[in-house]
Amino acid sequence: MSLRSRLLLVCMALLTLGVLVTDAVAVTMLRQHLVDRVDSQIRLLATVLSRVPIQATGQLPAEFRTSFDMISDVYVAEVAPDGSVVAAARTPGPAAVPRLPASVAARAGETFDVPGWRVMVAQRPAGGNVVVVAARLTAVDSTVRRMWTVSGLTFLAVLAVLAALGWFAMRVGLRPLRRMEETATAIAGGDLTHRVPEVARPGTEVGRLAASLNGMLAQLERAFAARSRSEARMRALLGDVSHELRTPLFGIKGFTELYRMGGLPTRDDVDRTMSHIEREATRLASLAEDLLLLATVDERPDVLAPTPMDLRTIAADMHGDLRALDPSRPVTVTGPGGTGPPGRAAVLGDEPRLRQVATNLVGNAIAHTPPGTPVRIGVGTVGGEAVLELADEGPGLDAAAAARVFDRFYRADTSRRRAAGSGAGLGLTIVRSLVAAHGGRVDVRTAPGEGATFRVLLPETAGYAGGET
Repeated sequence: MSLRSRLLLVCMALLTLGVLVTDAVAVTMLRQHLVDRVDSQIRLLATVLSRVPIQATGQLPAEFRTSFDMISDVYVAEVAPDGSVVAAARTPGPAAVPRLPASVAARAGETFDVPGWRVMVAQRPAGGNVVVVAARLTAVDSTVRRMWTVSGLTFLAVLAVLAALGWFAMRVGLRPLRRMEETATAIAGGDLTHRVPEVARPGTEVGRLAASLNGMLAQLERAFAARSRSEARMRALLGDVSHELRTPLFGIKGFTELYRMGGLPTRDDVDRTMSHIEREATRLASLAEDLLLLATVDERPDVLAPTPMDLRTIAADMHGDLRALDPSRPVTVTGPGGTGPPGRAAVLGDEPRLRQVATNLVGNAIAHTPPGTPVRIGVGTVGGEAVLELADEGPGLDAAAAARVFDRFYRADTSRRRAAGSGAGLGLTIVRSLVAAHGGRVDVRTAPGEGATFRVLLPETAGYAGGET
């Protein structure tokens, strides 16, 4: 059965139960009221007849039937103490008499029921015999039956009308749930943008349910969108990794086939080939190490072992690396933004990982700027953050390339890669991941023909004084 049918049946059942209980109480009280009226009438009659002798004529005057409104037949008897009837009379009509109990003489002053009759027992003033007055309850029972009939027919009519009205009222009341069902059907069909309409006021149960469902649907849509983006990134990563692995592997395979075919007749040819194979193998090992590092940092940032340190130490190492890799380059060390001398930059960091960040930034500048291009290293504190930056005066990047420069395997153009370290487009990605694992961020400020400035910002740690640069 549908929810509407079940609710309607429950409501009708409760209504029926309530009406039956109400009618039973009302009819019981009505009958009691009518019986009380009969009692008052037969009590008066018993009081009078107990003072006069009962004539055994067999019939009472017809006035006894018309003088009382709730009494149709009256039976009067004088009963001896042993229970025998001395004299009896009744109103004209069918020969019906009450079935009196054998101990009726002992119940003087009582009023009680026998089947179809109401009996009152009155003691004679002189004692001895008692006078029994019994009134037939035909009128009372008829009134009660009519009451039950009228109540039952009225209730059935009202129940039919209420059932029809309740059916339509529940149809209207459950309309919001049907609209929610339609929304759920649309979502099950793949339309995650569908939302439950505002079918009720926010303070009602249906309104709160609709708001909760819309919140859940929004979270589901975001989760599915994030999963789709993650899958897209994973597919792109797998494609890039396959491409990066294919080149050195094909090179190694080509050299080995050349050797097997006898294409390396001299020792010098073998040595050159082995050097090529070694370089390609080193490239593969570096790529594998970089991918493993990225996976480790992304999944478990807690692998870092941070200790108090000063970024001026890292800046000094960067200065030495630049002078060693390209002695022709002018290298200066300043404060952040090129203003003032280098300043204190205390952080809580994993020094080997931060040195790897610096190495990748230096390798990026060496790889993608012409030899002799000036480079500036900036270190200090800005706005409560420790800053380490590397600025070059190379060709720079346009806005589109700058927005994606930290993506894995991203290539700024078809002729060269704007990344360093592994040479496979992971150097700056590693920089971003390691800095993020330290609770910091890295950005790039660049424009075509104006060079590029890579800036690392980490939370400053108070109370540590590092060495001077």
